Formats: sequence, structure tokens, C-alpha cells
Amino acid sequence: MLKIDSQLTAKRLQPKVQKVFRLSAGKINRLESRWSPAGGSPVFTVRGKYTTRGWTEWTQGFQYGSCLLQFDATGDRTFLERGRAATMERMAPHLSHFGVHDHGFNNISTYGNLLRLIHEGRLETNSAERKFYELALKVSGAVQAARWTDLPSGLGYVYSFNGPHSLFCDTIRSMRALAVSHQLGHRLRGEGDTEVCLLKRMLQHLETTIRYNVYFGEGRDAYDVRGRVAHEAIFNIKDGSYRCPGTQQGYSPFTSWTRGQAWILLGCAEQLEFIKTRPPKEFSGGFARAKVLYRLEQAARAVADFWLANTPKDGIPYWDTGAPGLARMGDYLARASDPFNSHEPVDSSAAAIAAQGLVRLGNHLRDKGQHQAGLVYHRAGLTVASHLFDDPYLSRNERHEGLILHSVYHRPNAWDHQAKGSKVPNNEASMWGDYHARELALLLLREAAGKPCYTFFPAAGIEPHS
Repeated sequence: MLKIDSQLTAKRLQPKVQKVFRLSAGKINRLESRWSPAGGSPVFTVRGKYTTRGWTEWTQGFQYGSCLLQFDATGDRTFLERGRAATMERMAPHLSHFGVHDHGFNNISTYGNLLRLIHEGRLETNSAERKFYELALKVSGAVQAARWTDLPSGLGYVYSFNGPHSLFCDTIRSMRALAVSHQLGHRLRGEGDTEVCLLKRMLQHLETTIRYNVYFGEGRDAYDVRGRVAHEAIFNIKDGSYRCPGTQQGYSPFTSWTRGQAWILLGCAEQLEFIKTRPPKEFSGGFARAKVLYRLEQAARAVADFWLANTPKDGIPYWDTGAPGLARMGDYLARASDPFNSHEPVDSSAAAIAAQGLVRLGNHLRDKGQHQAGLVYHRAGLTVASHLFDDPYLSRNERHEGLILHSVYHRPNAWDHQAKGSKVPNNEASMWGDYHARELALLLLREAAGKPCYTFFPAAGIEPHS
């Protein structure tokens, strides 16, 4: 169980946050000095060097987005120009990629960060460049929304690369692509010029995910545990009926793959921020604004509570809550996680994602007057960050290209490098783990300085600040 440090504040974490960005600069430079885009996108490290893995191209946006986050945190324009140039030169294929559910990862991390920096007055640019980023994000959201399976009762979802029958829990964070596209005033057009509202389609996906991938321990879920997450929900696409849970990267459909747990937590918390920027008149039918906010908060809190209760005391989880080797590790929840154990790997990338979700959820609850509950989640996020940004997770080795160690990608497929003499994969990093650690560090850097939380959904509209 996570042991929350009640004395932690973002300001107290600043020495660690600053260290993250000092190390981050060297990691980015080392990778960029040798990486050839012709070889594909960097995915995870093997013996400390980033390698690619052909499955789906979902990590290139994290590579170039990391440069933009580094600039945001440090003001070093070298990273801005590198991230901006790479986005313009290499990210276009991701905008029209109909074959993946990952637009919110690739395109919001690049085009989205650039437009965000313009909104914040951090990036001086001309009207044409800004419109270029806006057009890219409009197209990305529409292309993502076109990858669609309809369900009865007004539901539906953006389906995974497995096919139209498959809803992945992690796709909830790709809904950022639809949110930004809608906020920019865009719509998807189908056969006969039929217009599809991106907000409605996003709301349908959110509700379907919460209903079928998140368990609440009551009603249909009475047999299960509140806050557990299934990686995949599988449907009969002939009649739209729900069939069963599934998983690709977890141990079992009836356990929780912890990175999927983290995606739900962060995805719900971030969508709470977006929904609050939209006027109530945009919502109708079964998707009234108040109901959507309630459902997102209900899911986020259930998953957050499960995380706090089922994660080791430092908040760094093992890769799946039901991984079989955990039974041989004694009371592993009562002590800090051990990436060098002989039974199951930890997943530091899940911790980076979940910590940001906890902080954002805590901020949301405090903003609406639920100060005590918000404080618990917020400090929980800070506690996870404190451990993540320290030994044995923060990579201080200048020759290692990864920033956050002990991340895993696909345990069931045995894709993760296992060093000679080690019983489980460890000491490696992932592109998504490093990127989300930088996002988390930037969030805490801004909070400590008394600045607003960064968001891709400016509450004042889409005009940049003067």
C-alpha cells in the first residue's frame, strides 16, 4: 500500500525535478546524436541503448515531444528548434494514420505541445505556422474518430489495432486528439457529407470505456473489485453486444495490467479538465455535462483508490497486480518495490503516468471544494514522483540513453531485455516512460512556481495569451 508523505509539496520536490531536467538534456542529446529516423521510432532500450520494435508506430511523438518539454522546462531553444523541425519534417504520416488508436500520443505530444506553447506566449511564431499546427490537430482528431465501432444505446468506441471488436483502456488518452480537434471547431465528415460531432464521439468512447473496462464492485461488477481495470473489452460487432474482458500486455483479463490502470487514471483526470472548458449547451441527451463530469470523477477515484491500496509503499507498481510470481514475494505491498527481485518486473512507466493522474485528480477535487480528498490524491502523486525521481529509478549513467529505469513493454511477448544473470527484465527504459516522467516533472515545476497547470485545453478558448 502506498505510504503517502503528508509533508511533501511541489516546492520540496524541486531539487529532484531540477535533477530530472539536467539529466534529461544529456539523454535527449545522446539519442539524437546517433538515431536515424530511417530505422523506425525508438521504443525501449536494450543494454542502455534505444532500439525499435515494429508493432505500431506510437512512440515517435514521445521522442520529439520530449524535446519540446525540455525547452518548456529550461528555456533552452536548442530543444525547441529540434522538436519543431522534427515535427514538421517527420510527423505528417501520423496525422493520416488510420491504422492505430494512438493519435493522442503521437500528435498531441508534438503538434499539440507546439500549439500549447503558442497559447501560453512561450513560442513566437507567424500566423501561417500556427494555422499549420491547428490544421494538423484538426485532421488528427477526425482521422482518429473515423476508426469507429457503433454500439447499441448510443455508445461506441475508437477501436484498437486488434480490430473493430476491440476496445483498449489506453485509448482513453487518445481522446485528447478528438478534444483538441473539437475545440478548434472541426468536424468529421462521412458518406453523403454526414457530419459527425467529435465531442459526441469522444463522450461515447469515454462512457463505453468506463462502463466496460473499469470495474466498480457493484451491479454488473458485483463479483469484482472496485477500481480494477481490464486492458481490453471485446464486443460482437454483428449485434454490438459485450462479450468479455481481454488483455494484450497484462497477465489476465481478471487482473490489472498496471500501465492500463495508469492510462485510465490520467485519461479521466485530463478529460475532467477538458469537459470543464466546454459550455453546458454543447452537451445533450445521455451526455449532459454534469453527468459526464460525474462519471469521469467516479472512474478516476475508483482507479486511484485501487492504485493506492494495491501498489507497494513507494507507489512504483509491478507490471500486473495478478502476476503469478508476486505470490512468492511475501508481503510485497508493505515495502518498496524491488526491480532486482527474482520473480516479477516492476513498471516505472506506469508510475510516471499514474502520478500525473493523481496530481491532476487532486487538483480537480480541490478546485471544486473537496479539499481533503483532493489533498490525499495530490500528495499521493507527489509521493510517487519523489521515489520515481530518485534511486534506483532515475538514470544517472551518462552512457544510458534512458531517463527512467525499470520500465517494461510487453511481458507476455517477452520483448523486454533480460540481462544475463537476472531473473526478470530490469534496468531498461521506454520512450513513453521517459516522456511521461518529463510531463510529470514539468507539471511539478510549474506548480512550485505558482504557475497554472499546463493543459492542451485552454479554458479561455483557443486564442493565445497576449
